[in-house]
Amino acid sequence: MKLNPIISSLLETDLYKFSMGQAIYHQYPSYKTKWAFKCRNTDVKFTSEMIEEIKEQIKHYCTISFNEDELSYLSSIEWLHEDYVAYLRLWKPRYEDFDISADDSCGLFLEATGTWLNTSMYEIPILAIVNEVYFRMAHNYDELFEQYKRKFNEKLNWLLDGTYNIGLFSEFGLRRRLSSDAQDLAVKKLCENNGKYKDSYCVGTSNVYLAKKYGVKPVGTMAHEYIMCIGQGNPMYNPAYSNKLAMDSWTKEYGVLNGTYLTDTIGDATTHLDMGYTYSISFSGVRHDSGDPYKWGDEWVKHYEKYYNKYHDERVNPKNKTLLFSDSLNFEKASKLYEYFKDRIKVAFGIGTYISNDTDISPLNIVMKVVECNEGPVAKLSNSEGKTMCKDNEYVEYLKKSIEWRLNHQ
Repeated sequence: MKLNPIISSLLETDLYKFSMGQAIYHQYPSYKTKWAFKCRNTDVKFTSEMIEEIKEQIKHYCTISFNEDELSYLSSIEWLHEDYVAYLRLWKPRYEDFDISADDSCGLFLEATGTWLNTSMYEIPILAIVNEVYFRMAHNYDELFEQYKRKFNEKLNWLLDGTYNIGLFSEFGLRRRLSSDAQDLAVKKLCENNGKYKDSYCVGTSNVYLAKKYGVKPVGTMAHEYIMCIGQGNPMYNPAYSNKLAMDSWTKEYGVLNGTYLTDTIGDATTHLDMGYTYSISFSGVRHDSGDPYKWGDEWVKHYEKYYNKYHDERVNPKNKTLLFSDSLNFEKASKLYEYFKDRIKVAFGIGTYISNDTDISPLNIVMKVVECNEGPVAKLSNSEGKTMCKDNEYVEYLKKSIEWRLNHQ
C-alpha cells in the first residue's frame, strides 16, 4: 500500500447505511445481492498501479472492526436498536466478497457479491477509496488540495455575506470527495460558522465518523437499493408496487422516526399512489434525486395540499413537511430552489461533490449500484436520462411495462 489508509473507521460511511442495515438485519437477513462499479467519465482510465493500490486499500478496510467507543456512539442514535449494534460488534468486511480486475473500458472492474447485510455496507467506503486513489495517483494532489481550499473558502464567504442563502443544508460528499482531509475541512468549517451565515445553516453531515468527531448531526434515511431490493428481490411481488412494499417495511421498522422517503426509484407516479394519507403523515418529507426539481417539488406540494384540504390535519400541512433536494446541487441552484419553495413547504438540501471535491479538475462521476438481488436483476428507473443502471435490458422493459399496466388500471 503506497498511500496512507483512506478508510480508518467503519463509521466512515453514510448514515443511511446503518438505517437500512438495521431494517435488513431485522427483516431481510437472508437476502443476497451483487453490486457493480461504474465510471461514467469517458475520459478516465485507471492504471494497473491504481488498481493494485485500490486492492490494497480494500484489504486494509477489511481488517477494521468497530471499537466500543464507536458502538456507544451508534447506540446513542435514537432509532438504532441494541440488537443491531450488538451485531455490528461482530461485523467485519470480507475481502472474499470482492472481484477486482482491469477488465473494463475505464480500466477498473469492481463487483461485490454476498449477503445484502454485508455488501450494502461496502458501497460508500469503496467509492471513497477509488476516488481518492485516482486523484492522488493521477494528479499532483498537493496542487489539487490548494485549489480545493481556495474554492471552498470562496463558497464559505458566499454563505457568510449572503451572496447565496440556502436555509438548512447538510454535507453529503463522502463517496466522491477529493480526500478525507478535504471532507474533514469542509464539515469543520461549515458547521463552526453556523450563526454567522445570513440565512443558511449547516445541519451536519452524512459521514457518521465526521459527525461523531465534530459533535454535529449525522444525516440520512434511505437509498434506492432499499426500494429496489424489497420490491424487486422477491419474485412473489409485482415490482410496480416496490414503493408500497418499501414504505410498509420502513414504517414497520421505524414508525414515524427517521422518515424522509426517496421518491424516484421506479418513477414518482407510483410513489404518489402509494404514499396515501397514512404514509403522508408517517414520513416527514420526501427526497429529490433526479429530474426537474421545480416540477417535482410543485407536485409534492400539491400532494400534501390534497390531503390537508380533505382532512384539515396539520400533520399533512405542506408547511409541516420537508422537500429534501440532493441531485447535483451547488449553492446557486440551492439558493434558487430555497427562494422558490420556502414560503410553501420546508426545504432542505444535501450537497455533495460541490462541497467535497471542487478543484480545477473535473470530479469523477462514479457509482456502485446493486444490480442483482437473490440472483435476479433489479433496476432503478431514474427521472434523469443516463442514471438508470441494470445489466438486463429485458428486465428493465418488464419493469416499465409492469408500472405502465398498474398506472393504467388504477
